Parts: sequence; structure tokens; C-alpha cells
Amino acid sequence: MHYGLIMECDYRYGHSQEEAFDEAFAMADAAEKGGLDGVWLAERHFAAPRDPLDAAGAGIPSVVSAPLIISTAIVARTERLRVGVAVNVLPLNHPVRMAEEIATLDQISHGRVDFGVGRSGFMRAYEGYDIPYGESRERFQENLEIILAAWTNERFSHKGKHYTFNDVCVIPKPYQQPHPPLRMAATTKETFPQVGTWGYPIFVGLRGLDRPDLVNLLDEYRKAWKDAGHAGDGDVYLRIPIYVGASQDEAYADAEESTMRSYRRMAQNFALSASAAGATASEERAARGEALAAVTYQELIRDRLAYGSPEGVISQLTDISEELGLSGIVAETNVGELIPREKVARSIDLFCKEVVPALR
Repeated sequence: MHYGLIMECDYRYGHSQEEAFDEAFAMADAAEKGGLDGVWLAERHFAAPRDPLDAAGAGIPSVVSAPLIISTAIVARTERLRVGVAVNVLPLNHPVRMAEEIATLDQISHGRVDFGVGRSGFMRAYEGYDIPYGESRERFQENLEIILAAWTNERFSHKGKHYTFNDVCVIPKPYQQPHPPLRMAATTKETFPQVGTWGYPIFVGLRGLDRPDLVNLLDEYRKAWKDAGHAGDGDVYLRIPIYVGASQDEAYADAEESTMRSYRRMAQNFALSASAAGATASEERAARGEALAAVTYQELIRDRLAYGSPEGVISQLTDISEELGLSGIVAETNVGELIPREKVARSIDLFCKEVVPALR
């Protein structure tokens, strides 16, 4: 099992960008010292902080617009921690440039890089880059094809809808062969069987989906995996909000306001984007928005979170891991960005020292 942290690199309201970077690096240091296997950086664009009273913020306030640069700083200050991006938003990046930068990071780290890929559901990022969200699927597929070709061929050529390359030699090649481990994000119904058919490890979360939904979708992923003739039973990492307190009551109280703010904001974002250009029926934005607008804190605790005392979180994660057949758990430690930094640090410390050792 892989145990790690997701790093949103929170840009807290009322705090500076410098403080956001300091907190991010402190989190990476805690993961290294605490014996975790890796950290996974988000990729966020145009994510300025908003007043906590404004629940309709677009996305998560963050300074992680250049996750590969932050990743390079992390591998320079650590010795064994793996670093990934969950996820590299392929349609927003030039594929050859990304192939060069990730291969360089892999060489610098001596093979401590994981390659997480996805499209992202944050439409504002596409608007900011002047890329139609409706093109995100086709751009994702073409960019991934180019990156893998650049890594696995001495030279390659490509002629596609968005890019053309003729006899290009990308240097350096990755340290890991044939390339850093690839893990693909899935959030929509059609994506799960597609990823299974392709035979890729998968990255899933409990933001737009609850556990019963995810059980069914992972069944489809594994069925498609087996039908395509791949060995094994797939490979699933779960991103899940985790908050560990001295007691169950303390953990619930510490995280309630921040967590509910996050899910209410997410509900509004789903609703507002449901009719936007490029949105598809399979994304179920309107239905997900309605469900999250009505969800209670107790329902979130039951179906989408792992909050409580160390013993309680150990029990929850054991059950979730068995239910979903997980090979990795990645903790989201400050859902809603309102939990004070010192409490987040204490929760991470308890996760590293008491929860993960009991799960290994």
C-alpha cells in the first residue's frame, strides 16, 4: 500500500503567497520525516483566495500553478519521498515541453516521480488559457500519446489535430524505464471502463462521488481491465479527506465548518458549470450539485470522509480499503482551507505516527 498526502498548496485568505509556499514545504518535510511514501501536488490556475464568507469561490485557492517546479524543490530537499502531480492537466500544457520537464525531474530525483494525468473539471482554468473545455478530451488523448512517444522512442514524429512534430528527439529521457509510473484520474462514468480497457492504474476521489457510487464504478473499471486481458485486478489510489484529532468529537468539531464550506462551494460550482460550453451529460454536474447542496455533515462523514481519533480513522480506512480494493490512500488534509495551520500539522503528525503504521 502507498500512503501519501495531496498538496493543494493552500493560499489562505488573509495570508501571503510566501506563507502558502512555506506551509506547502513544511507539509512535504512532514511527509518525508513521518515515513509516508509520497506527496501528490494538485495543478490549479487562477485560484486566488476569497473571503471565507463567499462560498461560491471558483476552485481551491492555491499557489500551485506550476506543480513541476514545486516538485523539483521538494525532491531537492528530500531523500526518499516520491513526488507526483494529481493531476497534470494535459490539455493545458504543451506535450513536448511537459515530456522534457517531467523527464528532467525524474533524472534529478533518481526515479522518484509519478506521472498523474487528467483533464480537470475546473472550467475557469480552460477559460484563462483560452482553450475550449469542449476540446479537453481530444486534447488529453493527443497530448498523452505525444508524451509517451517522446519518452519511449529515440526520435518520433506525430501529425494530429492540434500538434505536428517531425523527427523530434526529446532529451533527457526519463530515469525510470520506460517512463515514470502513469496513473490516470477518473471522475465520470465513461472514464472508469476506458481506463480499465487501457490498462492504466487509476486515481479516484470522493468529492463528486460517494463510496456506494465508487464501488459500482470500480467494478466497471475492473471488469473492463479483465475483459481487455490485462493481468491482475487493476490498481486504485483513493484521494480522501482525512482529519485526525485527539478524539472523535474534537476531529469532527475542528473540521466541520471548513468541510461544509468546501462541499457547499463545490455544489455551487457544479450547478453553475452544468450548462457551460463543453460540459457533457456524463459529467452529471447538475445532479452532483443538487446532491452536494443537500448533503449533511453526518452523510459526508459516512460516505466521503475519514475523520476522527487515530483509532477511528484506522478503522474507517481499513473498511474503505477493503471495500474499494485499494492499493494506495492519499490524504487531503484541509478540506475547505479554513482549518488552522497548526491543527492541520498536528493531524498530519497523528496520521504519520499513529494511523499509517497501524495500517501497514
